[in-house]
Amino acid sequence: MPEALAWRALLVATPFAVWFLWRAIALRTGRPMGSTPWPWLAAVGAVLLGLSLMAGAVLHGDNRGETYVPGQVAADGRVTPARFEKRAVHK
Repeated sequence: MPEALAWRALLVATPFAVWFLWRAIALRTGRPMGSTPWPWLAAVGAVLLGLSLMAGAVLHGDNRGETYVPGQVAADGRVTPARFEKRAVHK
């Protein structure tokens, strides 16, 4: 979960980083610059965030036919990881 949040934050920050990098290069070459287009940068960041959320929903594996088994602590102190198990077929 934290890595997904970090990737999405990176996607939102990308238009701002590209703009300020381009702005720095343009100012070094003497090109006149206008004001920073904050609404456009925020909108592009929001679009990238929305696309990543949609891609995550579409490309995420389906686990509806499985049962969630939470992690457990064994008697010897080992922790078993959480997992999904296939449901038993009842005949």
